[in-house]
Amino acid sequence: MFNTVVSRLKQITEAVRDAGSLGVAELAGMTGASEMTIRRDLEVLAAQGVLERFRGGARSLLLRGEEPPFALRTDENLDAKRRIATAVVGLLADGESVILDSGTTCLEVARLLHDRRMTVMPLSLHAVNALSSSTTLTLLVPGGRPRPGELALTGPLTLASVQALRFDTAVIGCCGLTAEHGLTAFDLEDASVKRAAIASARRVIAAADASKLTRTALAHVAPVSSLDAVVTDADGDAGLEAAGVTVVTA
Repeated sequence: MFNTVVSRLKQITEAVRDAGSLGVAELAGMTGASEMTIRRDLEVLAAQGVLERFRGGARSLLLRGEEPPFALRTDENLDAKRRIATAVVGLLADGESVILDSGTTCLEVARLLHDRRMTVMPLSLHAVNALSSSTTLTLLVPGGRPRPGELALTGPLTLASVQALRFDTAVIGCCGLTAEHGLTAFDLEDASVKRAAIASARRVIAAADASKLTRTALAHVAPVSSLDAVVTDADGDAGLEAAGVTVVTA
C-alpha cells in the first residue's frame, strides 16, 4: 500500500511538471485513483513544495529537468537503494576513512555504517544525523550551507573542508551516469562538492540505481574514468565496463 502511494505521488509530480498544470479529474483518470484521493495527494505534494494548489487542480513548482524534493525521493526504489547500500558497505574495510556524498542512496549507506569502526565525513546533514549517535565511528562534520530539504552541504566552507583532507574512499551518489557523459548532477554547487570529494580520495565508488544509468543531468561532475567501481541494481552496465569501470550488481 505504501509503495503504491509513493508511486502515485511520483506519477502526479512528473505529470504536473511536464504539463505545467493539471486538473483533479485529469489526474484521477490518469492514476485510477478517486478524486478525493488525488486531492489528498495534492495537499501532500504542496506541503513538500512540489506544486501549488488551485481550485480543481494544481500547477508545478518544479522546472523541467529539476530534481524532485528529497522527501519525495526518499522512499523511491527503496529496496534497490538498500541492496546497493549493502553492497557498497561490503566494499569498505574497518579502519578506512570515507567521504560520503549526499542523496537518498548514500543516506542508506550511512545507516549501515553506524556501528562500523572507521572515519566518515558525510556531505549531508541527513547522514550526519544518522551517524551522530554512533559510539564506534569517528564522525567528521564539514562546514557549509545546507540546501533546503536536501540538506546537502555546499559552498566554499564545504569545499575547504573536503580539500583539506585525504580519504581512502569516496562514496558518490549521482543524478545521472552514462559511459558517454560520465557522472552528472542537477545542482551546480552539488556538482562542485562531488568533484572535490572525488579529487580527495584514493578510491571512488559510485552508487546508482538503474534509473540513473539512462539519465544525464545538467552539471558534469566527472568522466567514468575517474570511478573505480559502480554499484547498481541494473541488469546491464550501460557500457560502463567497456569504459574500464568495475560494475558490482546488488
